[in-house]
Amino acid sequence: MRPLEGLIVLEFCQFLAGPSAGLKLADLGARVIKIERPVKGEACRQLSIKDLFVDDSSLLFHTINRNKESFAADLKNPDDLVLIKKLIEKADIMTHNFRPGVMEKIGLDFENTLAINPQLIYGTITGYGNEGPWAKKPGQDLLLQSLSGLSWLSGRKSQGPVPFGLAVADLMCGNHFVQGILAALLKRAKTKKGVLVEVSLLESILDVQFEAITSFLNDGGQLPERGDIKGSAHAFLSAPYGVYQTQDGYLSLAMGDLLFIGKTLGLDLNAFADKHLWFEKRDEIRTILSERIQTQTSDYWIEILQKEGIWCGKVFNYEELDNQPFVTELQLKQTVKNTEGETLVTTRSPIQLDGEILLSEKAAPKVGQDNLKIHEQFIR
Repeated sequence: MRPLEGLIVLEFCQFLAGPSAGLKLADLGARVIKIERPVKGEACRQLSIKDLFVDDSSLLFHTINRNKESFAADLKNPDDLVLIKKLIEKADIMTHNFRPGVMEKIGLDFENTLAINPQLIYGTITGYGNEGPWAKKPGQDLLLQSLSGLSWLSGRKSQGPVPFGLAVADLMCGNHFVQGILAALLKRAKTKKGVLVEVSLLESILDVQFEAITSFLNDGGQLPERGDIKGSAHAFLSAPYGVYQTQDGYLSLAMGDLLFIGKTLGLDLNAFADKHLWFEKRDEIRTILSERIQTQTSDYWIEILQKEGIWCGKVFNYEELDNQPFVTELQLKQTVKNTEGETLVTTRSPIQLDGEILLSEKAAPKVGQDNLKIHEQFIR
């Protein structure tokens, strides 16, 4: 039995942050019912990655909505709103990421839903909080990466701001949202009262950067200083930290004693014996390391370096990753199936409980796929 089995979640969320939280709750055993507009469904169904679609919905939608049910309802229709309120009566958790004021307008804000279900956990995700001049501005991942300072942490100094190749603001906000909901479940168990859980994309992406922002706030306001050579990796860490090209690929070098690493590579780095120079002269040091490392293969250096306990590793692309033995040994992939028997391969939950891997076989639902079943169970 999974820990959240028996809990019912009504998900009014769209795109990534809220639905990714619903995915994690579903993996932990909750029954997640996605409330969608009729016919078209949630907007993310048409937001594609590389124009890939399955079941008339984008592959992106499928990646974050597996193992859920779909109930189609028009929140502007009074009759459908009556049905939704009946579902709220039976729910444990309700989540949404509508703009501030939307749920208040239709009478589904926290106070009104408590009148329907006094023990409801009510979770909201906003872009920038509920108040202030930013409250109703669009909360989109790239915009949050840009205004939060995050885009100045990757890439090289001469490249200017570089956004991440993942929706990190959305996905980390989803993680924080789950943490808040799990904490609210514990609070409700103690108080027997409903709990309001609020998180914003802005607060979440700032929390992700707590290490960098704390350094800025306590170091005289010094901005992150990225290196400016190929393979520069971390704005706050000194050489050798970075990625280096080898004869046949790439090698990552993590933190370690620079002089010892140099000696192991056959280099004399005593000119940098003062540890302060490891940061100040990062680019110069990395250039010296790079010229040496690219003379041999990745395997050659890994054998030498790891024998000395130096932290290093190959840099894989997805094809190389997929061929690693640990992908099979750890069952890192799973196959989900839709109602028509079509299959998709995806990643699984990273959590194990009592040695059990949390696999799921159910693909994302079609719009309104579960209306009849939900009517019979909750509304009749």
